[in-house]
Amino acid sequence: MEKTRESDISVIIPAHNEAHNVGQLITHILALHPDFEIIVIDDGSTDGTGDVAREAGAIVYRHPYNIGNGAAIKSGIRIASGQVLVFMDADGQHDPADLDQLIENFPEFDMVVGARPGGAQESNIRALGNRIYNKLASYVTNFQVHDLTSGFRAIKSDLARNLLYLLPNTYSYPTTLTLGMLRSGKSVKYISINVKPRKVGKSDINVIKDGVRFFMIIVRICTFYSPLKVFLPTSVCLFLIGLAYYAYTFFTSGRFTNMSALLFTTSILIFMLGLISEQISQMRFEKSEGDRFV
Repeated sequence: MEKTRESDISVIIPAHNEAHNVGQLITHILALHPDFEIIVIDDGSTDGTGDVAREAGAIVYRHPYNIGNGAAIKSGIRIASGQVLVFMDADGQHDPADLDQLIENFPEFDMVVGARPGGAQESNIRALGNRIYNKLASYVTNFQVHDLTSGFRAIKSDLARNLLYLLPNTYSYPTTLTLGMLRSGKSVKYISINVKPRKVGKSDINVIKDGVRFFMIIVRICTFYSPLKVFLPTSVCLFLIGLAYYAYTFFTSGRFTNMSALLFTTSILIFMLGLISEQISQMRFEKSEGDRFV
């Protein structure tokens, strides 16, 4: 199997007020891989990030104001010319020396993700949250997800463009990419990477606000590709609650209550809605797959 050439690689770096970090990162990448296409999306920076990136040798595309990390990734995907797209953060935490590990797995795999060590999170709360997200994503996809929110990854460009309409404008684009790829039956590989401590500035991620957003995106993608993964557990839980309540009222007062009837009926309705949603999801997926080969 022919390996991917360096001239076929585009590195997309979303950046917002990263003038202190982005120039050194680009210089390091070009020193290791001079034939890479490096694209920096300046997402409304006010500190000259775009100018620093351009002087370092990158192609710069500027947003007139801060739209979001995911929006920057989408802009990069649209203008990149490479057959394989690499996403990296601009804060200097991702080591360019790990790029070889990503690229060497193409074209065998469709996406390769750099998994951070367990102790690399900025706080215990974020580390716990990511473990929960990883478990939930693994349940949704029936695949062992090691790092759902890692922003250091490489993906075939045609597949990235197929998922472009799903990507949000926020930091949760890695979550959407991972779940979208796995639920579409594409091959994904995780590799261990080195993560450097951030030298200048701090992360813009809000633990509570972005944490809730990540969770909602997982549920949204889950219901988009496999609705029964959400509807069936909900239905079963309501049925068991109804059964337990019926047993309690039967043995204490010898009667079947309206609450038990409501719980049983609701569980059946949710199950039926799940079946209908599963059929709709399957038909939509088959249609979208067919349209790509017309």
